[in-house]
Amino acid sequence: MAPEKSLRTYWITAVIIIIAIPLVMLYLDAVQRDQPFNEYLRGLFTSVTDTNSHERGEALDKSVPPFLDSRLIGEGLDETPPWITHVITTDLDRDGLLDVIACDAIRNQVVWIRQTAAGQFQEIPIGTSVAAPAHAAISDIDGDGDLDVLVAVMGAILPNNDKIGSIVILENNGSEQFTNRVIDEQVSRVTDVEAGDFDGDGDIDLSIGQFGYYDGEIRWLEQTASWQFESHQLLNLPGTIHTPVGDLDGDGDLDIAAVVSQEWEEIYAFENDGTGNFTQHLVYGSTNEDFGSSGLSLVDLDLDGDLDLLYTNGDAFDYSPPGPRPWHGVQWLENHGSLAFEYHRIGDFPGAYAAQAADGDRDGDLDVFLVSTFNAWDDPTAQSLSWFRNDGNMEFALHDLASSPTHLLTLTSGDINDDGWTDLVTGSMHVYPPYDRMGRVTLWTNTWSGR
Repeated sequence: MAPEKSLRTYWITAVIIIIAIPLVMLYLDAVQRDQPFNEYLRGLFTSVTDTNSHERGEALDKSVPPFLDSRLIGEGLDETPPWITHVITTDLDRDGLLDVIACDAIRNQVVWIRQTAAGQFQEIPIGTSVAAPAHAAISDIDGDGDLDVLVAVMGAILPNNDKIGSIVILENNGSEQFTNRVIDEQVSRVTDVEAGDFDGDGDIDLSIGQFGYYDGEIRWLEQTASWQFESHQLLNLPGTIHTPVGDLDGDGDLDIAAVVSQEWEEIYAFENDGTGNFTQHLVYGSTNEDFGSSGLSLVDLDLDGDLDLLYTNGDAFDYSPPGPRPWHGVQWLENHGSLAFEYHRIGDFPGAYAAQAADGDRDGDLDVFLVSTFNAWDDPTAQSLSWFRNDGNMEFALHDLASSPTHLLTLTSGDINDDGWTDLVTGSMHVYPPYDRMGRVTLWTNTWSGR
């Protein structure tokens, strides 16, 4: 081979190696984050050209000033750091004022933070003690015209493979006095219970998620008679977090979605034929075994008439000490019909745990609000609450909202003060230090209209 040809081959090979190695590294990082490579590159180049960028390259829009006023509601803090595992909004006593239901895993109690008058709240325990309540839902389970509270009971929040879970319904007597009815007990730790008529017989059945530890499952409970339920297993896997209910395929009956965490990191849809016979579909699976699935909800995010999947990954319970990972964030799975879903990354957010779709700026589209449990809390600027603002074309810009309180685990929304603007409610779960910016249940009032 001629010297000049050999030299040319050498340089061509060197250039290919120089280009290929960074591309391979970028590709592997995209796989770790579980992002399509084209979306990853687009976000990377956007962040390089943006001087206001987060540590992991997420573009930060500072054009909108803060618009949420926060205050604690319900009982205050005590000596033990709070573990609020779930909050929801509902008008439990139907007096026209929106209330908050919270699960408190330190006090082992479900509480009703009742809005007694506009802007005034009183915390009331409902039912008797339950061990580590993880999730609450509202339904008239017995068909008597009032609202009952369905409770998923873990028995213990931290990892445990004992059969200590249960399903409890707090039965309302019509005057907001509640009696505990244990529907199932001595089962793998229960993380979710949702209501729906799955067999079309006119009464309320239940979808159940059981995290367990080594043993867990997804099932539905058929209400065969008043307060009588028959169990039907859908999937035998540990790690289930949420089992939301909705008509995913648009055929008029209720299907069940589920997110399974731990090493599975998968989302399933259980397609209902209308009579309670379900067909299992795996609609998403992460290639990252440490993806950290943390939340799933059903919402028509793109407002096209069908239900999409809003999905967070930011769990870090398995790490010691817990902390953020570069692939944490939020995404949505677009429903294309026939249970076909397309993955879209919304953005990175460290420790992302719960997301809520709501039109925060009332511009006609749905934005995404997000809380963090596992951010870098030693940094006083680390965000516990952020907002991905939708531009109307399903492109989202990140806005910082709050860095205190920290360790926010749960998030819900509703027009609490009845002014036409969406407010937020969060719950804090302070499972590890620092404990310098603690909260319990926080109301975030939307002040956009007064800006």
